[in-house]
Amino acid sequence: MAGSIDRESAGWLRDLTGEQCEAAQARLHGELVRIARGEMRRRAGRLQVSGPELDDLTHQAAADALLAIIAKLGQFRGESRFVTWAYKFVIFEVSTKLGRHFWRNPTVSLDAEAWDRLPDRYGFDPAQESESRDFVTAVRRAVDDTLTERQRQIFVAIVVNGVPLDALVIELSTNRNAIYKTLFDARRKLRGALVANGYIDPNSSRHS
Repeated sequence: MAGSIDRESAGWLRDLTGEQCEAAQARLHGELVRIARGEMRRRAGRLQVSGPELDDLTHQAAADALLAIIAKLGQFRGESRFVTWAYKFVIFEVSTKLGRHFWRNPTVSLDAEAWDRLPDRYGFDPAQESESRDFVTAVRRAVDDTLTERQRQIFVAIVVNGVPLDALVIELSTNRNAIYKTLFDARRKLRGALVANGYIDPNSSRHS
C-alpha cells in the first residue's frame, strides 16, 4: 500500500494515527460536517426538515461517520483517495439518519387518498377527470392482481405515497439496489396489465 497510496491520503493516515491524532480528527470532522450538510440539504426537502433539526442530524451523521472511519482505518487500502473513502461513510450515515427521522416523524400521507394524486404522474389534466378516475381504478386493480406482496408494498410506498427511498431502506432493512429492482419489476408488470386492458398505449410515453 505504501507504494501506491497518494500523498494526501498518506498524510491523513499519518496524522490520524500519530501524536497529533486529536487535531487530525477535528479537521476530518470538519470535512465530514461539510459533506453531510450538503447531502442533508439535497435530500431533506421531501422530509420537510430544516433549521436546528437539520443541523442536529448533520452533526450526528458526521460524528457517527468519524467514529466508523477511525475504527476502520486499517481497512483503507489506497484504492481511492482517503477523502473519497471517508465520503462513503458519511453518505451512509446521512441516509440512516434521514430514514430514521422519517419513520419517527412521518410527513407524507399514507392513506388511500394518496391514490387520487396518481394521475398527475401520468399527465392527466383536470378536463380528464373522468378518465383519470378510471385510470386510478385500473392501477389499483392491477396492483392488487398482478404484484407480489413485496412489490405492492414498495410500489405503493414510493410511487403512490412518495415515501423517500432512504426511509424505505431503513424501514424494510434492505438496500437501494434491492428496492430499485423490485420497483422496476413492479412497474413492468403494471405497464403490461394497463397496456393489455387498453389504459396505456404501448407506444405512449406514459410510464408507471
